[in-house]
Amino acid sequence: MKWITRERPKTDRIACPWLIRRFIDPEAEFIYVPSEQVLDVAERTGGHSFDAPRAEYTSTRASDGSERCTFETLIDTYGLGGNPALARLAKIVHAADVSTDVDADPAGRGLLAIGIGGLDVEADDHRLLDRATFVYDALYAWCERETR
Repeated sequence: MKWITRERPKTDRIACPWLIRRFIDPEAEFIYVPSEQVLDVAERTGGHSFDAPRAEYTSTRASDGSERCTFETLIDTYGLGGNPALARLAKIVHAADVSTDVDADPAGRGLLAIGIGGLDVEADDHRLLDRATFVYDALYAWCERETR
């Protein structure tokens, strides 16, 4: 399946592809396009849009009014919330992605720094995703240790 999102991925648009490939769609193909093209490209290709205005999967509001990043939306939509390590990782991604909650998790600022710095060292979005996959693999492994 094709998954379409906005170009120049930082936190949520790197975390979501990692989650999708690892737990939802191992054969997923990611397409990064300008924000205003996400919905059109998704419709034209029959793909899923994510982390963009009016996308199929995007940031949402929880019943208590708090913001939830797309990573959290995907976890809920695909019933992955029972995985304690993934739930722990979601807290880190949330803190790094939702600016008002950056201090909600001690690892949030570190992941945000990696996301911002990644944009500075890698101009190609697909190469950036490939390089950043290790970061999420490592964080998930740490989360598994922490939740045992």
